[in-house]
Amino acid sequence: MTNEIATRDNEQAVAVATPQPTNELMEWVESARQANLVAQSLANTSFAGAYRGKPDEITAAILTGQELGLQPMTALKSIDVIQGQPALRAHAMRAIVQHQGHDIELVESDDTHCVMRGRRKGVENWQTVVWDIPRVQRMGLLGKDQWKKQPKTMLVARATGELCRLIASDALHGLPYAAEEVDGYVHGEIAPAKAPLSIASLTSPPAVEPAPTPAADETHQVTRDDQPPTDGIWDAEAAEDSVDWPETTQPGSVK
Repeated sequence: MTNEIATRDNEQAVAVATPQPTNELMEWVESARQANLVAQSLANTSFAGAYRGKPDEITAAILTGQELGLQPMTALKSIDVIQGQPALRAHAMRAIVQHQGHDIELVESDDTHCVMRGRRKGVENWQTVVWDIPRVQRMGLLGKDQWKKQPKTMLVARATGELCRLIASDALHGLPYAAEEVDGYVHGEIAPAKAPLSIASLTSPPAVEPAPTPAADETHQVTRDDQPPTDGIWDAEAAEDSVDWPETTQPGSVK
């Protein structure tokens, strides 16, 4: 009996100590609901920027920013959706990393190269990143519009993304690339929504294209030189030039 009671007490103690996994999720759901209320208020204002009229995207941006430690309005100005994926702008990425106590320094920067260094909080050694035009050219980026207009800014953005990933990837919470690093980058670009796939579209056999109708066999008609064409049309020019054309009796003449 004593062992039974002790066993029950231990089981109850374990049950009490075990955290309920649904609590954290329920808190997140409540946060999402509150974020959506804020998004509904902001969606029709100019402060929404490229997210204007898109409350669902605003909600997602606010929730993503919350995980990164950004306030709602800051998140709207710091997170872009590019090719269907959220990405931080370079200045926001540096701010998040520096806010957590890591060091980032811009050593050199111009239109041809950028040297940036950084170190993790509590670490003495610095990590150095260099981006220059030859490196950009090898990646095939020089032809892009932003690289033509502002190479210095784009070099800094590339260096920022690489350096932040080296020293503080944990601070980025799944957003490791700066928006300027993504191909086809445009500030605040919202990727168009794609039509959802249906079960029918996934399970139905592919459509079979009808076989092309064979072309009708070409026929060639040969007309003898001593016979008129079957269509009744004479080639007057050929007749005049022919030396073998038989003489014809003109009306009123004697052959």
